[in-house]
Amino acid sequence: MRSTLLPLAAALLSTSAFAAPPPPGLGYDIVESLTTEVGQRLAGTEAEARARDWAVARLKSLGFANVHVEPFDMPVWTRGAETADVVSPFPQKLVLAALGNSGATPDGGITAEIVGFPSLDALKAAPDAAVKGKIVFVWHRMMPTQDGSSYGTYGLIRFAGASIASKKGAAAMLIRSIGTDHHRVPHTGVTNWLDGSKPIPAAALSVPDAEQLERILARGKPVSLHLTLTPKMVGTRQSGNVIAEVPGTDPSSGLVLIGGHIDSWDLGTGAIDDGAGVAITTAAAKSILDGPRAKRTIRLVWFGAEEPGGFGGLAYAKAHAGEKHALAAEADFGADKIWAFGASFAQPKSALRDELVARLNLIGVEPKEGEAHGGTDVGPMVQKGVPVIDLDNDGTRYFEIHHTADDTLDKIDPAQLAQAIEAWSIMLRTVVDTNDPLAPLPPRKDEE
Repeated sequence: MRSTLLPLAAALLSTSAFAAPPPPGLGYDIVESLTTEVGQRLAGTEAEARARDWAVARLKSLGFANVHVEPFDMPVWTRGAETADVVSPFPQKLVLAALGNSGATPDGGITAEIVGFPSLDALKAAPDAAVKGKIVFVWHRMMPTQDGSSYGTYGLIRFAGASIASKKGAAAMLIRSIGTDHHRVPHTGVTNWLDGSKPIPAAALSVPDAEQLERILARGKPVSLHLTLTPKMVGTRQSGNVIAEVPGTDPSSGLVLIGGHIDSWDLGTGAIDDGAGVAITTAAAKSILDGPRAKRTIRLVWFGAEEPGGFGGLAYAKAHAGEKHALAAEADFGADKIWAFGASFAQPKSALRDELVARLNLIGVEPKEGEAHGGTDVGPMVQKGVPVIDLDNDGTRYFEIHHTADDTLDKIDPAQLAQAIEAWSIMLRTVVDTNDPLAPLPPRKDEE
């Protein structure tokens, strides 16, 4: 028996099961370097400026043309102290993170009664008297979805909830994190002050803490909480878009605009959001740069200040409104495999779409119906009628990590990242060489 097992063990040790994994490649190297050498990159801060310097040096070293920064100004928000303690009836600490653009409590915090709602609609329906002077808490039941559609459903709680509570006279706003994990790690993200609403303290509880607070409220006793949040707006500062190109042979055929955003929230190191996006698009563009010269020029943009409100995309659209753009696409949904793609072309049943379907199907990417949207950064160009392609990363685990301190390099699967880069490379090679004129679409309704 022993003589049989020893050769078998030796054979197993020589197989790929025990072999070193293949080199992770350029995409992984980019996100590894960005997250290690720069770290978190809050928009408008010194850290984001260091990231732009890093990006310029890296893109030049890779051989891209016309590498430069296009600066723009933006209002900057920074995080302060953030604590929450249930005072009664069951004293205990809660874990939370301020939402971007949150107002502040006094330095010593505030103590107030909590009033809870199971949804944003329930808060909207509540009489102002039930909310005035209290800390509003809204929860939900967000579940993971491959296409990320749950974010569209529940994200409004974060985007608009604090504004609604403020207009009803609330002292502060707490939400269950817009996430699908059950770790004691809160998800930040921007909130907006709509229709002249006054900024109030606003924060997201980690999912376990939100569920704990929900259980405490269910006991039926009045609940008071001491909350301290001391973020602040620090005035107008500079952000910027980092631009690089792969020159084509026919400038008249229009630009192919691609990219991701270089800024991140300040809790993690921005690996999946959106170090992965700039890595995927850069590595794919590099594959075109290193191959036969393409017909169309690729313009790669590492957009600044996406997280606090899409300032980089707006600045790009304003600066380049007079240029012909043949296509736009962005990567801003993590580092997992591409499973589906969609496109909005002037001729939806064109030969180009058929070619994309055939080529992407070879690596397991399925076509999807409906309108493609691009994303926050290329959105302003898409609104003007630029054709757009969506390459959809698998979002099943994305909102476990999104906008948290857990957004770090170890969450990236190099094999899935490599597949995403392959899909982007296939798409780019197809569209930069196609004879399809990629005619513009009519402006979208909210652009008219």
